[in-house]
Amino acid sequence: MKLIIFFYIIFITFPSTIKADLNQELSLELKKGGKLIFIRHAYAPGGGDPENFDINNCDTQRNLSKEGRDQAKKIGNFFKENDIPILKVFSSEWCRCKETAELAFANFETKNFLNSFFSSKFAKNRNKQMLDLKKYVKKFEGNGNLIFVTHYVVISEALNYASSSGEIVISDKNFNKIGNVEINF
Repeated sequence: MKLIIFFYIIFITFPSTIKADLNQELSLELKKGGKLIFIRHAYAPGGGDPENFDINNCDTQRNLSKEGRDQAKKIGNFFKENDIPILKVFSSEWCRCKETAELAFANFETKNFLNSFFSSKFAKNRNKQMLDLKKYVKKFEGNGNLIFVTHYVVISEALNYASSSGEIVISDKNFNKIGNVEINF
């Protein structure tokens, strides 16, 4: 019986050890700088945007919940606690992305190439946005990391990766995914 309990304890602690090592390794990679860091906006219940969506009116948009705001603060804490150098922070013009960037990093600027193209209303923008993102990244120089607070569809298109709310996805300048960190709320 003691042997079974011993193996059970080893079994339940083993995955968390791997995760901690992965985060430490990834953290060290991020400290080198020169990475693209895509962050899917923090938790905003629902999907897509309401029919009356107005980019200039947050009341017409899907916004962060209390849990999402807490998650956004945890994202910022991840960068502070791991002393990760940040060159610039960019956000989609959608309110849930701007609020995530504000709570996590305080200073940011918006870029329309990070906007959602999920709805049919904006789907026509996909190719131009992705081209503009790639052009911007190609000109990127510096030792810090670029942070892009954006949407599922942008991350999926850029990195061929399905991200969760508040997830941090790291790539090199060629959009090759290096790793990810899930920040729970």
